[in-house]
Amino acid sequence: MSSGPPSPHSPRRPSGEAGAGSITVVITVFVTLVLLGATLALGTSATAAARAAGAADLAALAAADAARGLVAADPCALAAQTAQRHGATMTACVAEGDGTVRVRTRYDSPLPWPADGRSRAGPPAPSIPG
Repeated sequence: MSSGPPSPHSPRRPSGEAGAGSITVVITVFVTLVLLGATLALGTSATAAARAAGAADLAALAAADAARGLVAADPCALAAQTAQRHGATMTACVAEGDGTVRVRTRYDSPLPWPADGRSRAGPPAPSIPG
């Protein structure tokens, strides 16, 4: 019997690390997919919020024009029509006597929750002297 280094042809004894590389790869792939899904959901959420806000802004501007008499239409009806044309649903509209209009919209996204937008249009708000 020789007590030298083991021959490359001699049988190996199983070590405690057998399969550790496979588990590491599986965990790495799983974590990467979870992070990719979270990033996709965040991007979709940001896009939906931007669309809801844009629809609210445009609806409020159109309604303010109607409230000031620049367009012959009911301000809130025009706001609802404008929001609908931009893929959103108007959920609230308040036309104030000074030509100011406040609008809220909701945009349904592929995510389980909708995005909401709010906007105000009209003459500048009175500033408080400081």
